[in-house]
Amino acid sequence: MGMYLGISAFYHDSAAAIVRDGEIVAAAQEERFTRIKHDRSFPVNACRHCLEVCGLRISELDGVVFYEKPLIKFERLIETFVSCVPDGVVQFIKAMPVWASEKLFQKKLIVDEISKLSGIDKHFLPDILFATHHHSHAASAFFPSPFQQAAILCVDGVGEWASTSAWVGKGSEIKPLWKIDFPHSVGLLYSAFTYYCGFKVNSGEYKLMGLAPFGVPRYAERIYSRLIDLKMDGSFRLNLEYFSFLVGQRMVGKKFENLFGAPVRIQGAPIEKFHADIAASIQLVVEDILLKMSDNLLAETGLGHLVIAGGVGLNCVANSKIAKLDRCKQLWIQPASGDAGGAVGAALALSNQKDASPRSHLSLNLRDGMKNAQLGPQQKDDEIEYQLTLAGAVFQKLSKDDLLFETADALSNNKIVGWVQGRMEFGPRALGNRSILADPRSKEMQSWINKKIKFREGFRPFAPVVTKSHAEDYFDMETEESPYMLLTGKVKEYHSTNWDRGRGQGTVSPPEVDSSLPAITHVDGSARIQTVDSESNPLLHRLLHLFEGRTGIPVLVNTSFNIRGEPIVFSASDAFRCFINTHMDVLVVGNYILRKEEQLVKSEIESWKNQFPLD
Repeated sequence: MGMYLGISAFYHDSAAAIVRDGEIVAAAQEERFTRIKHDRSFPVNACRHCLEVCGLRISELDGVVFYEKPLIKFERLIETFVSCVPDGVVQFIKAMPVWASEKLFQKKLIVDEISKLSGIDKHFLPDILFATHHHSHAASAFFPSPFQQAAILCVDGVGEWASTSAWVGKGSEIKPLWKIDFPHSVGLLYSAFTYYCGFKVNSGEYKLMGLAPFGVPRYAERIYSRLIDLKMDGSFRLNLEYFSFLVGQRMVGKKFENLFGAPVRIQGAPIEKFHADIAASIQLVVEDILLKMSDNLLAETGLGHLVIAGGVGLNCVANSKIAKLDRCKQLWIQPASGDAGGAVGAALALSNQKDASPRSHLSLNLRDGMKNAQLGPQQKDDEIEYQLTLAGAVFQKLSKDDLLFETADALSNNKIVGWVQGRMEFGPRALGNRSILADPRSKEMQSWINKKIKFREGFRPFAPVVTKSHAEDYFDMETEESPYMLLTGKVKEYHSTNWDRGRGQGTVSPPEVDSSLPAITHVDGSARIQTVDSESNPLLHRLLHLFEGRTGIPVLVNTSFNIRGEPIVFSASDAFRCFINTHMDVLVVGNYILRKEEQLVKSEIESWKNQFPLD
C-alpha cells in the first residue's frame, strides 16, 4: 500500500494532507502556521507537519498530488476573456502576468518547493500528479464517509470548469454522472449576494447565512424571475446580464443594483433590514436549488446515502433541509468542504486509484475517516511551558482531573474560557480543541463574546456543543449526531419573540430571544449543533459532564479560538496573545491554566483591541 501527499495551494486556503494505506493520517492548513488568514501560498509548513506526524521523508512517498489541473483552469480563463471581448480585456491584462510568471508553471513551482523542503534534488522526488478540482472534492466526500456506496454531490464556486458535479461512489471507486459548468454556479450566485451585502467573497458567505434569519425572503421571486432559470431537477442557468464576475473584480454591476433598488453595501456601513431580507431571499433560493438537486440525484442513483463537498457544503441550514428529504436515509458532509479539503481528496483519490485502498474506518466500525477532524499538529508540555514563559505569562500546571474541575468551575461562574487541547482541527470549524467556551444560559454572553472577544458583527450566532446522549433533550435533531457542526436544529423551550420582522427601516440588532439557552439560540430559534461523545473527544466530553454537574445542563457555547481577521490559533503563544488582548477570563492550554487577573498588565495593546474598548 502507498503513502501520498495531497496539496491545495495558490487560490484559497492552502493545505496539505497525507494518506497512508487509504487512511488520512495528517492534514493542516497553512494559515494556522503563518497567521495569514486564508493563506494561499505553497503550504510549506503544513507539508512539514504532515511529514513529521508520519515520520516520513519526501523520498518515501509514493506520490504527490495537486488538487486541480491548472492548465485546464487557464483554458477556461482564456475562453472567458475571449467571449467577453472587449469588456474582458482589462481583467485579461491584469491576470496574464501572474499566469505567465507563476500559475502556468505550477508543476515547476511545486517541484521547486518540495525540493527545498526536503533538501532532495528535484530529479529524485516522487511523481507529481494532478487531480481535477471536483474529483478531489468528490473523493474527500465519499472515501472518508461511513458508507460503502453513496451518491456524491459537489457544489462550489468553480474549479477548472465544473461548478457543480454529481458522482456515485462504491467501494474504492467513484464515477462521474453529470456536471454544470462555469459561469453557471450556485457558489458564485451566493457569493454575488455576499458581495452585494458588503461581506468579503470566499470568507463572508457564512455571515450572509447568519444574517438570513433576521429577514424575510421578499426578494425571492425577483431572483427566480430575473436572475436564474431553475428546473425541477435542480439544473439551472444564471442570467449573466446581472453579474460582473466574468469581466471585472466586482461580482455585480449596476443592473443588479437597480434590480433590488440599492447600491452595494460598503463594508463597515450599517446592516439594514433590507440586507437581512436580501440574505433571507438568496438563502431560500439556494436551499431550493440544493434540495431539488439532491432529491434528483438520489432518485437517479437509487441510493439512500448522500455525501456532499465543495464550499456550498458548509451551508448548514441547507444541509439540515437536505437531511429531511424522504429519499435521504443518511447524509454525510465533508467537514473541510472548501479548497483546503481538496488536499485530502486529492491524496485519497490517488490512493484509491493506485492501490484500491481499503477504507479501514468502515471495517473498524468508526464514525468516519476524518477522525473528528483532529488531524493537525499539537504541542507537548515542554513546548507549551517554554512558549508561555517566553511570553511572560503567569500559569499553573495541573493534573487533568484538577484542570477539568477548575475549568468547569470557571464556566459555571460565567467565565469565558480559551481552550487548547490535543491536535488542531482541520477545516473551518473549531470542534473542541481550539475553542472558546462559555455558559449558554447567559443572556449577555452572545453579545459579550461578539463585541469584547471576537470583535465582530453583533448579529453573528454561536454554536452549542452538547453530549451526544443528551442532544435530543435540548434540540430537535434530524440526525442521531452532528459531530462537525454542519447541521442546524431548533432549540427546545424556545418561544417566538416580539421582534418585528416586518419593519422596513433601521439596522439589524439581535433581539432578546426567549430561550433557556439564549447564548446559542439564533433569532429564528435555531442552533448549529455539535455533538460530542467519549470517543470523539474524551476530554471535552468529561468537561461537559462536569459542567452539567454544576449547572444541570451538558451544553456549552463553542466558538473558534480567534478574533476577526485572524486564523484559529495553533500554538500556546498564539493562544496567549489572543487571551491577553481580549476580555477572555481563563486560558487552558494542555495541562496549564492561566487566569486573567494574575497576568501582568500589558503597556502595549494590539491596535484591533483599541477599536473595541469596554463600554
